[in-house]
Amino acid sequence: MAPILANFNFRSGFLWTALGTGLPLIAAVIAIPQLIAEMGMARFGVLSLAWIVVGYFSFFDFGLGRAITQLMASRIGDGQVAQLPAVVRTGMLMMGALGLLGAALMGSISPWLVGGPLAIPAELRDETLIAFFLLSVSIPIVIVTAALRGILEALMRFDVINIIRAPMGALTYFGPLAVLPFSHQLPQMVGVLIAVRLVSMLAYLIAALRLYPELGHKAPVDRQIVRQLFRFGGWMTVSNMAAPLLLYAGRFALAVGVSAEAVSYFSTPYDVVINLLLVPGVFVSVLFPIFSQQLTTSPAYVRKLYRRSLWQMTAIVLPACVVTWLLAHWALAWWISPDFAEQSYRVAQWIAIGIFINSFGHVSQSLVQAYGRPDLTAKLHVAELLIYLPYMWWLIQHHGIEGAAISWVIRVTISTAVLSVMANRCLAGRFRKLS
Repeated sequence: MAPILANFNFRSGFLWTALGTGLPLIAAVIAIPQLIAEMGMARFGVLSLAWIVVGYFSFFDFGLGRAITQLMASRIGDGQVAQLPAVVRTGMLMMGALGLLGAALMGSISPWLVGGPLAIPAELRDETLIAFFLLSVSIPIVIVTAALRGILEALMRFDVINIIRAPMGALTYFGPLAVLPFSHQLPQMVGVLIAVRLVSMLAYLIAALRLYPELGHKAPVDRQIVRQLFRFGGWMTVSNMAAPLLLYAGRFALAVGVSAEAVSYFSTPYDVVINLLLVPGVFVSVLFPIFSQQLTTSPAYVRKLYRRSLWQMTAIVLPACVVTWLLAHWALAWWISPDFAEQSYRVAQWIAIGIFINSFGHVSQSLVQAYGRPDLTAKLHVAELLIYLPYMWWLIQHHGIEGAAISWVIRVTISTAVLSVMANRCLAGRFRKLS
């Protein structure tokens, strides 16, 4: 077993990652009702769409963030630590260039997005366009931050990652809240978010250089590493393009086919309840570098860890989902208003069902990708997209926001079943690795 893994405590990594994910959730619960009350449903709906758009355009890392983690972890597992500086330098240069490309594209299509398919209310279009231009500036920052966080994950430093992640994630919600006494305009809100992202990127950079100073040493751009990163990252790019579409298609369909207010009624319970996925997300963040290190040298250990993680996750997620389903109406009425709860509580209940099912898919997907077969998950996402969009649109047309939630549950159920089969085939060594 590699030295880094030998000194790694899974429980400690899980708890640190839970803290880094949970604190922003608490911030969201506190901040969102005040943001809705002060900004109004329409403006808050536009702010939600802005978060979605910048998240989608983060796919311009072309899967290299996860590829860097996988390649570094596998090098550590094989004892080839001397290659780490070359992996980092090559990957960071590639991601920086791609981030600039993403910013340019986002800026160029913002007028079309605001004036066309998003159905932004006329009185909000000017400030929305400025906000979208500002968001395009944040894309390189988001991409480089993802790369730096991936480096720390490969080094198993989940404590450092989440000491940074927790307060920065909370500021994503508290930042706009702090702007409210001075302005309700979207550009000011987005400006605060960009500042938070910039501080986060610098903090990760300083942490990575202090923990592993060799990463700062000059190293040549290795053509073989470029090929390996693009081979892995290329398939991750397909997933990164398809997965956000799958995740956010319902919101855009609601904005186009219903109204911006409908987006708020759907996205508010969704954005809160979906945070129950922090549990599988925590598992995946910790498991992925371990899977990447040990699948070749200790497959029996990986098999045991994978199956144990599924049982442990069930013990945590199932009670939380049951409680969410039972208390959805009461909680939304208490948190926002009875009228809001009446419109949206069924969304929360459907999402809770889907989360329990989808939790298993997250862990299975991480194992398949760590095995070196991101092409399998990418092909699955493309197939899902082709099947999902028609019935999602039909359900929204006939059942509104509840239809969007039902279509999401159907999709994740199919996805989870297929991913489970893939993961078990990887554990049995029945797939040939890409690299």
